[in-house]
Amino acid sequence: MQLLLIRHGLAGDRESFAATGQDDALRPLTAEGGKKMKRNARGLRRVVGAIDVLGASPLLRAAQTASIVSSAYGGVDVTTVPALAPDASPRSFLAWLRKQQDATVVAAVGHEPHLGALATWLLTGEEESHIPLRKGGACLLELEGRPRSGAATLQWALTPTMLRRLRD
Repeated sequence: MQLLLIRHGLAGDRESFAATGQDDALRPLTAEGGKKMKRNARGLRRVVGAIDVLGASPLLRAAQTASIVSSAYGGVDVTTVPALAPDASPRSFLAWLRKQQDATVVAAVGHEPHLGALATWLLTGEEESHIPLRKGGACLLELEGRPRSGAATLQWALTPTMLRRLRD
């Protein structure tokens, strides 16, 4: 199985949004963030030709990013995955990932530092982040056999700028 981890695109400023009194879970992508993410998703499509499963954090900005990725991949269904929320444990994500064992490529849209810590845990078994992802960036892990911590192999990590350059 390949696991494509994608950080959500550029969202509105956290402090400015907090001043509205709304829950941070409702903070959306900016117009620029959505535009850049569309180009990033086209770049992703060039390096990962198909996605079988697309999961997203329940937070709005991740759901919006997943929707953009879905469009780039011809409308693959997006599943809300609570284990991709910023405070979720790596073990809860692993439990969800194991249920996707028939998939060849699983994509997961989430947040930092959660995704970086998740990637590090899958690669090394350490519960800290050594692979930071920029907004709109992605990395691809290879998981042989049953997914478990410390057993993944990093295939690549691409910044948003690199993805946009790959788009066409």
